[in-house]
Amino acid sequence: MIFYPDEKIGVFIDGANLYATARSLNMEIDYKKLKTFFAEQGRLVRVFYYTAIMDDQDYSPLRPLIDWLDYNGFTLVTKPTKEFTDEHGRRKVKGNMDIEIAVDMLALSESLDHVVLFSGDGDFRRLIEAIQRKGVRVTVISSNTTQPSMVADELRRQADQYVDLARIRDHFSRPRQAQQDADIGDPYEDDDGYYDDDEDYEDDPA
Repeated sequence: MIFYPDEKIGVFIDGANLYATARSLNMEIDYKKLKTFFAEQGRLVRVFYYTAIMDDQDYSPLRPLIDWLDYNGFTLVTKPTKEFTDEHGRRKVKGNMDIEIAVDMLALSESLDHVVLFSGDGDFRRLIEAIQRKGVRVTVISSNTTQPSMVADELRRQADQYVDLARIRDHFSRPRQAQQDADIGDPYEDDDGYYDDDEDYEDDPA
């Protein structure tokens, strides 16, 4: 990744998308290391984390993660999830945060030189294009080494830099066997259907 020391950096994390990508790579994200990494690359202005939560539960599996991030310098953006049953009768919960990410990124872009987006969602291509027209550089972090690919080809092509999470995993990951001793456990354990908001992307061989 290319950063310049005087760049004002904003990091935008699509929580559902990053979790799905990391799980496909058999890795766990160390958010403390993630924040420290970008703080060392330039002038880190803000780190946003977007996630939908189930308000009608006495305990949400996301609550420990959300609380930790909130106390450790992340800007949390949340909203209630929507529950539905798919064609196979399985309970699914959707929580699309695209609008929230777009609104915040556009609003903050006047104060940034470099935006880092953790997502592979192709719906963000037009957002990135709009940010670039303001003179802001955009780095997209996702993965196309997974099967299926977790990033839309049009998003990769639009970004100023595309970085595969698999190539930089040492900067952001922690050993899975250390999970019980870590500050943050797996917020989605035993709840694989919690997020069902992202498409599968076929990698364009061209």
